[in-house]
Amino acid sequence: MEKKITVLPGDGIGPEVVASAVSVLQSVGKRYHHTFHIAYGAIGGSAIDQHNDPLPQETIALCEQSDAILLGAVGGPKWDQNPAELRPEKGLLRIRKHFDLFSNLRPVQAIPSLLKASPLKEDIVKDVDLLIVRELTGGLYFGEPRQRTEKAALDTLVYTRFEIERIVDSAFQLARVRRGKLTSVDKANVLESSRLWRQIVDEKKAGYPDVEVEHSLVDSTAMKLITNPAAYDVVVTENMFGDILSDEASVITGSLGVLPSASIRSDNFGLYEPVHGSAPEIAGLGIANPAATILSVAMMLKYSFGLNEEAAEIERAVAAVFEDGYFTGDLATPGSRVLTTAEWTEKVINELDTSFVSDSIMTSYI
Repeated sequence: MEKKITVLPGDGIGPEVVASAVSVLQSVGKRYHHTFHIAYGAIGGSAIDQHNDPLPQETIALCEQSDAILLGAVGGPKWDQNPAELRPEKGLLRIRKHFDLFSNLRPVQAIPSLLKASPLKEDIVKDVDLLIVRELTGGLYFGEPRQRTEKAALDTLVYTRFEIERIVDSAFQLARVRRGKLTSVDKANVLESSRLWRQIVDEKKAGYPDVEVEHSLVDSTAMKLITNPAAYDVVVTENMFGDILSDEASVITGSLGVLPSASIRSDNFGLYEPVHGSAPEIAGLGIANPAATILSVAMMLKYSFGLNEEAAEIERAVAAVFEDGYFTGDLATPGSRVLTTAEWTEKVINELDTSFVSDSIMTSYI
């Protein structure tokens, strides 16, 4: 297989964790005889500094010529006082909208060797394996009109039937290949947009008789994510609710540094990025955790390229390195072996190499 990937390192620790992920990607390509062509572009604060634009046209053109996008992180206090159109986060919103990346996938899965890092009790966390499906290009963040005066501010929440139908269908399809349970989250007791959302979910469920469906209000869902997160399989919701709930769910595993995400559209073109932010306070120190970005590459291989075996091998290698007791500083505990970003990445690559050699030996015997 031959694919072209645009890499957008972004700000803060973005360049460091992206470099780790690209190294792992190229290692997998070599082992499985795939060729990944990498092109680099600017986004966020670094793009503002270089081009006075958080998403330059050159970056859009690069991405349009690619099969997928890998992004590091955007933002930082350096640009906090910029006007709205020159904020790093604006580049992220624009790239999602430009490429119609309407489906945001955030898996949250307990890793046995990291259970003690979670702020929740181990018996609550140990069986967690959920996927949050967030609608990404509609709702309050993109609604018009929006305005602010000295006396008031206005934001508009709009959802079309089309926007809701396509994200709900996507979530049903994902639930069907997981454990067959879908939780639809809304605020139907208050919002008209949520009443339409709930109506469409009910209309759609007839086409997925193998999927169990439940409706849940966003406030009660927020509570249950902490008290009983293992009860969830696939959670689907609108843009702002998904933004809040996915960040809440991210603490379950004990570190944002291990959570990947994907933002994809109907043809499986996607943007892949870690859930964590740019962490400018540790940028350049070589201590950032690259696991989430490496796992985002695994999601890219799975969802955009259909390379399920290769994706599973990356996930296995990351888990194995944790299981062997190797961590970056954010996950360090008494007795653990703390590595730099580069050292930890090398452990993952070595794990991939070892597995590949073992598989080759087994094949030769067979």
